[in-house]
Amino acid sequence: MMKISSQEWLLIFYSVPAHPVSGRMRIWRRLAKAGAVPLKGAVYILPANDENRELFQWIIGEVKSLGGDGSFVQTSRIETLTDSEVRELFRAQRDTEYRDLAKSIDSLERKVLSGRKGAVAGMRDSATGILATLRKTYDEIHSRDFFDAFAGKDLEKRIRAIESELKEVKDSGPEKLSPLTRKDPKAYQQKVWVTRKRPFIDRMASAWLIRRFIDRAAKFRFIDEKDILSLAKGEVAFDIQGGEFTHHGELCTFEVFVRSFGIKDRAVRKIAEIVHDLDVKDDRYGNSAGSGIEEILTGIRKTVKEDTDMLEKGMAVFEMMYQSRT
Repeated sequence: MMKISSQEWLLIFYSVPAHPVSGRMRIWRRLAKAGAVPLKGAVYILPANDENRELFQWIIGEVKSLGGDGSFVQTSRIETLTDSEVRELFRAQRDTEYRDLAKSIDSLERKVLSGRKGAVAGMRDSATGILATLRKTYDEIHSRDFFDAFAGKDLEKRIRAIESELKEVKDSGPEKLSPLTRKDPKAYQQKVWVTRKRPFIDRMASAWLIRRFIDRAAKFRFIDEKDILSLAKGEVAFDIQGGEFTHHGELCTFEVFVRSFGIKDRAVRKIAEIVHDLDVKDDRYGNSAGSGIEEILTGIRKTVKEDTDMLEKGMAVFEMMYQSRT
């Protein structure tokens, strides 16, 4: 970012013919890229320095080549605005650009920093390309952020955190996984299925799948993750670290169940896509139905206190989804 050592300003005034439009746009893009702020009409302002003075000289030459006219001046005072108010004009413009960039960073953070290692490894190349674009955009905005706009303060740190995570995934190499073993539903009847407390998307969906397609007499129990080694005979753990059925590479637990038990139902496959995108957060399937489902399940989680009731209500949502697709 270019530091400003004095409160001197450059103001440019110009007018160009309406046509060709491409000429007008070329000038506007140069001003926007430099971070110039419009004051009124075709009057733009930049902090005074050699680089901006050279830019305005170029623009005046371009204006005249288009049949227009213009000039620029350097001043230490604008009668209708204080220096502080002028600086706020610049900050407001950069804040808008930073906030737009932050939305894209938010999306990539959810995929990279909130995802499982296996899923992140699978999307590393595409995420690295997206990150490079975000880094370039940040650097461009930062180069014209003359007065430290508030919205840009933590973006550099967030970009570095994503860079660090992707480098860690790259350095660790590809995750080595054993293939999923096909399971026989007959061996999983009348079981107590154990999972983590406070069930959410993947656990709700998996519990519905268990009772619908695997074990119709299934019962469910909830534990803290540290209690995984104290399971009783006849209990099967799922969607919990160390459980028999849990995330496997890029697959969420629901998908692991589908593949392990060879479930071929078309509606189940569509539900699996929704659950994957909501749980793994890599937008692999880009299913637009996901956001509405997540809102409903979030509402259940916020309003229901008991884990058993929470799970049952979530399962009911997935049953309705299934019925709507059959």
